[in-house]
Amino acid sequence: MNKIKRSIGVDKVMTVVFYCIAIFFFALLIGFASYVIIGGLAGATPEMFAFERSGSIGNQLFNTLYLVFISLVFSVPVGVCGGIYLAMYAKQGPLTKFLRICIETLSSLPSIVVGLFGYLIFLVMAGLGRSLIAGALCVSILTLPLITTTTEDAINGLPEGYLQASLGLGATRWQSIFHVLLPACVPRIMTGVILAAGRGFGEAAALLYTTGSGSDLRWSNWDLSAPTCPLNIFRPAETLSLQIWNLQTNGQDRALANLSSAVLLILVLVFNIGANALSRRISRKSAGEAA
Repeated sequence: MNKIKRSIGVDKVMTVVFYCIAIFFFALLIGFASYVIIGGLAGATPEMFAFERSGSIGNQLFNTLYLVFISLVFSVPVGVCGGIYLAMYAKQGPLTKFLRICIETLSSLPSIVVGLFGYLIFLVMAGLGRSLIAGALCVSILTLPLITTTTEDAINGLPEGYLQASLGLGATRWQSIFHVLLPACVPRIMTGVILAAGRGFGEAAALLYTTGSGSDLRWSNWDLSAPTCPLNIFRPAETLSLQIWNLQTNGQDRALANLSSAVLLILVLVFNIGANALSRRISRKSAGEAA
């Protein structure tokens, strides 16, 4: 009886401890976000939100969104297909073990090393020059292992009955993967995509060597071959993270750097909330619930 009471007491104490730890880190996160956002917006002026060559963040904001979008266009399909292969088709053996080691090694590479690799491959050898596409490919390399691993773990975490029931109803293996397993894995795959996008939003080291610092865009020019066209992927593109780095290291407009930091943080928060909402909506639909 005493052991039971002691166990109940220990359980209550540990519950309080874990709640306190969770509250502490939540308060720390709220405090940090509030400090960055309030501090950045407090010194902002309307001119800072304009889409000008200098002294504003509009072009850098567009470059950031465009670069993350392009990087996800490359990394999500390849990463999901890689995760499907490792979970459903790869046979256990030396080749698969070597492939997993390569993925783990790639996920732990410093950003600056990937940036130097991208400079050598995309700029020197491929001749792309400092461009948005070169930076997007570097970010894709950084995020590819994360999406691959997340997809593989999501598929392996499903009950075996999902696949067996689909095959028993006459579906092929690929039909079972595409129509049964992947919809059930969408919430976990979206988690990987969110983390990948978050890294793309804040990446700076790899982009120092690949994207350049151009932000001279002409919003009336939609000639895709022109260096000032916003949609031209072969033009230099300064992102918000690069703008923050340039302004802080050169000791220039600190108010603009603080505003860029606040906008970047808001951008990540909005993207995370929107992606999670979309993931829950897709999950409810796949479960047959009313959206």
